Amino acid sequence: MEKNKLLRAIQMYDFALYELNLYLDTHPDCLEALKYFRQYKELRNCAYDEYTSLYGPVTAIQNTDDLHWEWIDEPWPWERSVN
Repeated sequence: MEKNKLLRAIQMYDFALYELNLYLDTHPDCLEALKYFRQYKELRNCAYDEYTSLYGPVTAIQNTDDLHWEWIDEPWPWERSVN
């Protein structure tokens, strides 16, 4: 359950960051939006770091093993585990 919650949190933060990015493209001096962007970026990075340390990479570009392509070792991040 924790795995799914972390992945969902990453997805929600990514969505919020994308929307804030679009808003800031047209309102680059909005201090409130900049504050929210920094806040969600920090939350996303924390969730992302926790997920990758516990369950492995979220994307293939995060492969950290120089001797093995670990991206394929576990189910894909978006696959639900079978109970």
